[in-house]
Amino acid sequence: MDVKGSKKVIYAALAGNTLIALTKFAAAMWTGSSAMLSEAVHSVVDTGNQALLLHGMKRARKPADAMHPFGYGMEIYFWTFVVAILIFVGGATISIYEGIHKIQHPIAAIDTYVNYIVLGIAMVFEAGAWWVAYKEFNKSRGTTPLLRAVRHSKDPTVFTVLFEDTAAMLGLIVAFVGIALADVLAMPVLDGVASILIGVILAGTAMLLAYECKGLLVGEAASPEMQENIRRLIARQRGIARVNEVLTMHLGPGDILVNISVDFDDQFDSGDVEDVISNLERVLMTRHHEIKRVFIEAQGWSEHRRSRLRR
Repeated sequence: MDVKGSKKVIYAALAGNTLIALTKFAAAMWTGSSAMLSEAVHSVVDTGNQALLLHGMKRARKPADAMHPFGYGMEIYFWTFVVAILIFVGGATISIYEGIHKIQHPIAAIDTYVNYIVLGIAMVFEAGAWWVAYKEFNKSRGTTPLLRAVRHSKDPTVFTVLFEDTAAMLGLIVAFVGIALADVLAMPVLDGVASILIGVILAGTAMLLAYECKGLLVGEAASPEMQENIRRLIARQRGIARVNEVLTMHLGPGDILVNISVDFDDQFDSGDVEDVISNLERVLMTRHHEIKRVFIEAQGWSEHRRSRLRR
């Protein structure tokens, strides 16, 4: 997923959520619906989340410096984790609290047709934003199954918006059904129940997003396919007797660090080794543009095994 595609998804969601939040708050104040108020808070949280993702993308593009020699690419992972926290605290907690309050003090909503109109318009906006996010995510995943692609994705911006928009669509459906049942059955308590269910959806989204970000924050390796391809490219180089170890780590969605330990042929002198190392770096970075840094360690196989045992 390129930066342009990621920004396209976020800007689409930001514009949609801003308009939706305003209409939802107006409808909630007019009708007194708890489910509608929860949805309004949900949209405000989503709007703030998109702003944080844009901030994270800007920070991640900062060049490396003395204090951060590998750059700031992992900032996008940090800000995505902050988004997960905000969804839980700002969305789920408030929605569940508002729902409990409505159940304890049930008051029938008025002019419920306003809620239906606003929810219908919101569904159109959210469906559009969701479709943009889904199309952009499909470009990067290819034929990989959706859940597996999310699990292995190293760009959290698009799947974060996809998660948020999916939760938003589910929340709108729950709000519509809850308000309709409360109106038809004359049971305003069902409006509160819908608000609680919206909170549960948001809590689940936040936990799933936090789980996906955790691996990226603590340092996640490149895909198994890329690691295997790196090993094959190394093995093809002349003068390399054995590939001891290949370690990779994502420093950002498109920034991979590769650390390699190899056992060179004994007959190679220092000049030959330097040539092999230079060629290997060039080959790896050409075949995989995400690889930005390559560190190659010359180490005999027996010494490598001893060092691993010591570790």
